[in-house]
Amino acid sequence: MERKIVYFEKVGRENTEVTLSIAKARADELGIKTILVASTRGDTAARAVEVFKGFKVIAVSHSTGFREPDGQEFTEENKQKVESKGGIVLTATHAFSGLDAAMRKKFKMYLLGDIIANTLRIFGQGMKVVGEITVMAADAGLVSTDEDVIVITGTGRGADMAVVLTPVNSSDFFDLRIKEILCKPYLPPVAPAPAAAPAAAASAHAHHGS
Repeated sequence: MERKIVYFEKVGRENTEVTLSIAKARADELGIKTILVASTRGDTAARAVEVFKGFKVIAVSHSTGFREPDGQEFTEENKQKVESKGGIVLTATHAFSGLDAAMRKKFKMYLLGDIIANTLRIFGQGMKVVGEITVMAADAGLVSTDEDVIVITGTGRGADMAVVLTPVNSSDFFDLRIKEILCKPYLPPVAPAPAAAPAAAASAHAHHGS
């Protein structure tokens, strides 16, 4: 079996239109009717409901309070645009953070959700989001665990990754399988971190050994 993967030279919103086009073409080929889209302010979601007319489009936003208490980044204008075209906006606790984020914020402790998130990021920021919004939508009952969907995510603003997968609930997360990667950014090597000063290195070693 051979499949084509498109690699973008740069990350970010400039790839949005191509990503949506690639996802739409593959959805038509496979007969997939459900599309999951990660969208912070709602711009990508508003565009997606235009591209995927006749599809079930679920936009997953940041949780309320993600940036500041009670704050929601998905604009009311974009929410109305999405819902007026039959789309659904899901706002829920982030599957990989939730209480992990509270522990990290208050006690500087990194837990399982952080480990999973950072492991998935080796494929790109979008892959972490793929896993996260998939189980969020499944737990909300918005996608079926026996039907393939296409998940569209990005790095920062816009969209630059699309995959085909079968959703799972969060309790079955490790049964999740990515069937196809349709497009993603081409990631350059990570620059090595600067060497720590001797005093700082000793301090860090002492801390981790305590």
